[in-house]
Amino acid sequence: MKVKIKRSVALSDSGFVFDASTGDSYSLNPVGQEIMDLIKSGKSDVEIAGHMTTKFDVEASTFERYFYDFVVTLKQMQIVEENG
Repeated sequence: MKVKIKRSVALSDSGFVFDASTGDSYSLNPVGQEIMDLIKSGKSDVEIAGHMTTKFDVEASTFERYFYDFVVTLKQMQIVEENG
């Protein structure tokens, strides 16, 4: 699963997300911000998982479960879409 941030969505360095197409805005915690930055840079889910599990010393299965839930939420909020 590889996702990309929709063109109408802006992401600030402070974790503020704004969707110009809907006017909705959201705030991310630092971990969410880092994941969004990795998505923005074009990383795959495997690359993101590798980076995050190494950096935060978390089990891959635990990260994958929370990452999947996070991505599903982003899709429901129409912040990201499938890439490819």
